[in-house]
Parts: sequence; C-alpha cells; structure tokens
Amino acid sequence: MRIKDELFGKEVLDADVQIVGKVSDVVLDKDSFEITDLVIKKTGISEQIKSSENLIPMELVKVIGDKILLKGEDDL
Repeated sequence: MRIKDELFGKEVLDADVQIVGKVSDVVLDKDSFEITDLVIKKTGISEQIKSSENLIPMELVKVIGDKILLKGEDDL
C-alpha cells in the first residue's frame, strides 16, 4: 500500500458521521513500520481560524474506505 496515495487527504468521520478533518500525515512504528496514528488536520472554517492537528490512534479506526470511519462508544 502506498500511504500517500491511499490515506493522505481522506476525510475522517466520527461515529456520528460528522467530518473530523482530513489525513495530513501518519505516524509509523520505527521497528515494525506499522501505522500507529493518523495525523488529522481540521477542515473548513475551524482550519481558517486556528491551524491544528490531532493524533488519532489506529485502534480507534473502524473502517478505511473512500472515507475513514472512527469507532463509537459502542465499538470500544
């Protein structure tokens, strides 16, 4: 899988299907080269007001498809 082509720029949705942001980067485990976290940059008006990034652990990712869906409280 090519990380840049497959993940960068994908929209991330929370369990309520609200847009959280887009994937701007990933964090890799230096030993196993597995993705441990997604770096999410907020989009829309919140991006214009304050540039911020959030780390989302891969354990919170439910599905990766056209968009990335995060787990809800019922999934944890």
